Amino acid sequence: MSAKGKHRRPKQHRIARRLAFAGTGGAALALPLIGATTAGAAVAQPAVAPATTALARPAAQPAAQPAAENAALSLTYSVVGGDTLSKIAADHSVSGGWQTLYAANRSAIGADPSVIRPGLTLRLGAAAKAAAAKAAVKPAATYANNLDGWIRESLDIMARHGIPGSYNGIHRNVMRESSGNPLAINNWDSNAAAGIPSKGLLQVIDPTFRAYHVPGTAMDSYDPVANITAACNYAAARYGSIDNVNGAY
Repeated sequence: MSAKGKHRRPKQHRIARRLAFAGTGGAALALPLIGATTAGAAVAQPAVAPATTALARPAAQPAAQPAAENAALSLTYSVVGGDTLSKIAADHSVSGGWQTLYAANRSAIGADPSVIRPGLTLRLGAAAKAAAAKAAVKPAATYANNLDGWIRESLDIMARHGIPGSYNGIHRNVMRESSGNPLAINNWDSNAAAGIPSKGLLQVIDPTFRAYHVPGTAMDSYDPVANITAACNYAAARYGSIDNVNGAY
């Protein structure tokens, strides 16, 4: 009778049998029945952990980087032959026109907005607006009460009104016309004979001063800044720039 007992299949423990079929779906079929007789053996199979980790990754970020780079590249422009600030501003729809473009790039362009060299990199769009806004809120400049200060103040006013001209061009003409004396007056030429003598640093007659007076300057042809600015405005209309004037004008 004892020999028959040797061939009987040993009874599986109730807890081990339950653990062998634990899990979701068909995952439990992959668990080995032999040796899985303790709770530790049954729970040591993390079948779903990798899938949970993969779902947590953001997949959309790499696609956004090229768009940001393209936007940054579109904010600059390299000047080519034949360009003017007006043309560039129009071609790229710069808000505020060439004046905004110049204000944003004055440090690179210099005092004369009519002179830009090929290869110069200009800031456009949002970059131009930001630079112009920053320039608008900076503290007001102070100028010396002498020829150097008068010219520099005039150049800043001219830049705001789009009037071309350089420091050297103004200084050269001032020294020829008045030797730097803001109260100089010509009482001997044909204008003087007609009752409209030339006055001030750049020897402007009153009718010309009134016609080309620039808002924001004094209505006095002897005022050095007003005289320079009106004369440069006249020279720009007739000769393209005070820089092109090398004699009586």
